[in-house]
Amino acid sequence: MLASLRPAIVTTVFFTLLLGVAYPLAVTGVSQLLFPWQAGGSLIRSGGQVIGSELIGQTFAKAEYLHSRPSAAGTNGYDASASSGSNLGPLNPDLIKREGDSAKAVGADRPGTPVPADALTTSASGLDPHITPDYAAFQVARVAQARGVKASEVEAVIAANTEGRTLGVLGQPHVNVLKVNLALDARYPVRHAPAA
Repeated sequence: MLASLRPAIVTTVFFTLLLGVAYPLAVTGVSQLLFPWQAGGSLIRSGGQVIGSELIGQTFAKAEYLHSRPSAAGTNGYDASASSGSNLGPLNPDLIKREGDSAKAVGADRPGTPVPADALTTSASGLDPHITPDYAAFQVARVAQARGVKASEVEAVIAANTEGRTLGVLGQPHVNVLKVNLALDARYPVRHAPAA
């Protein structure tokens, strides 16, 4: 019996060390060497403080910012520990109500104008940091008015932060909401009245 247990124990220890220790360390080392920005979480810093990631969305509610698409990840959305879609079917009353409420809220910016689909629908992960150029353009008038600048100036910032298709063929052009909002803050800061 001991003769048959020994190979099983040796094999288990060997593969645990190989696949549980050596392989993850090798992959981590190679990724840190070849892709340090992505391996480090693509963190965006401002004033030495991490304010977000280029790869994970955030909620923006103020009028002077581009708003992200809805998120079903976690109670308040964009919770990386609860990443997933809602898994609600197209006839689910909760989904219909949520999309209807979103359509009313988003549509208030531009009454009578069709609301882009990504303003109403969540991404599969619930963490998508991007919106379509159509949804970004839909928000230009509100952002420009809130910042007291011309719409063309906001459009220029959005255009500068619009990314094309991956490798020229994969996906669709997209706008990173956090990058645009940081660029807007840098170029056209909002002057708020001091709190009483």
